[in-house]
Amino acid sequence: MPADAAAFLAALDGDWARLVAQVGPCAHQAKPMREPYEALVRAVAYQQLHVKAGDAILARLLALHPQRAFPSPAQLLGAGFDSLRDCGFSARKIETIRGIAAATLDGTVPDLATALVLPDEELIARLCALKGIGRWTVEMFLIYSLDRPDILPVDDFGVREGYRLLKSLDTAPAPKALAALGAAWSPHRTAAAWYLWRVPRPPKAKLRRTAG
Repeated sequence: MPADAAAFLAALDGDWARLVAQVGPCAHQAKPMREPYEALVRAVAYQQLHVKAGDAILARLLALHPQRAFPSPAQLLGAGFDSLRDCGFSARKIETIRGIAAATLDGTVPDLATALVLPDEELIARLCALKGIGRWTVEMFLIYSLDRPDILPVDDFGVREGYRLLKSLDTAPAPKALAALGAAWSPHRTAAAWYLWRVPRPPKAKLRRTAG
């Protein structure tokens, strides 16, 4: 993450300046870059699950082909439905990961070298065309696998709630409204999301007292 991202955001207004001072320098770090195919399959495994459950599903998937670090698209397509169900994938997720594998073989899902040079919106359009893959999933791939610096996941509840708290609003902005607001945070929208995820949340006990 560029060192000037925090300074850029802090200069936006007093609220951002206080948040940056409270949280400190932006410590966002992308995970080791994986092939888009693997990153997307892993993301699907964790969709709507706790981390431990996703870890268990992936461990069983990897055990199907212990001679490889990760099953190839052809191996995934060749795996029987029952064996994937035994890994813990739902029927819907099996359809999704098989679609990712097929799209990798036909070139719709690019390899890493190609993905690194494709524009953000082109990657989002190509990958969101896959059944079961939404914009948020692709944006997480762009942020954490490709280390793109200007991604604002406006559908993310944590980002929207962070902005609500940052600005002391009664309700969080809708995704479209946040996208318009976030235009001013470019070219450091990934850092902005990182900070919004870290806006201090009120203690739950305090929330209950306020509500009661």
